[in-house]
Amino acid sequence: MNTRLAVCLWMACAGALSAKTDMKGHWSGTIDTGQGSLVMEVDLDKAADGWIGSVSIPAQNASGLPLEKITFADGKGTFHLKGGPGDPTWTGTLSADGKTLDGTFTQGPQSLTLKFSRTGEAKVELPKASAAVAPQFVGKWEGTVNFGAPLRLALTISNGKNGSEATLVSLDQGNAQIPVSEITQQGTKLTLIVKAVGGDYAGEMNSQGTEIKGSWTQVGMTTDLVFTKAK
Repeated sequence: MNTRLAVCLWMACAGALSAKTDMKGHWSGTIDTGQGSLVMEVDLDKAADGWIGSVSIPAQNASGLPLEKITFADGKGTFHLKGGPGDPTWTGTLSADGKTLDGTFTQGPQSLTLKFSRTGEAKVELPKASAAVAPQFVGKWEGTVNFGAPLRLALTISNGKNGSEATLVSLDQGNAQIPVSEITQQGTKLTLIVKAVGGDYAGEMNSQGTEIKGSWTQVGMTTDLVFTKAK
């Protein structure tokens, strides 16, 4: 009897110890925007220099949205969507069994309930290095995309120690910063993959190096997009 009791107590302790005690993992939650529901998939993990994370929104074909300012202490956590308009932020609490994150998603003046459930191990999607581009592509470019309403875009391309990097800024959407996932340059041709919004761009530079003429594709739709080198 005593042995059986000891075994039961040990199993109970082992179960308690196996409960997740931090936010590391793959999380899934549904947010009601008032115009429909959106599923958000969040991956959170720890690297040598701190927390890392990314978000995917399958319905918008968006993936690899980077997270920043990730913190977790005393059972409470928070993270911010990097570069999002209105500083999109989630703040909440980890349940005692480590299975759920109950919290609130805020963006500008809007505040919505958002609960996540742990569904697996973390698979954070980090930006991949792209090969350096030719000097004539480096700098700031301006263009306008139109899917029924014009949206001004600013594209900045640079070469760093790890290769080329690029960011799109949607000027008419609160200067939202959109990271470019992959950059490919072949001669006068430029291709951009933008997983954060499920889009891609393919264009070709003119002989003067002042314009890149091409097309933008997003969610199965394609429209012309011309980038002009900013002065």
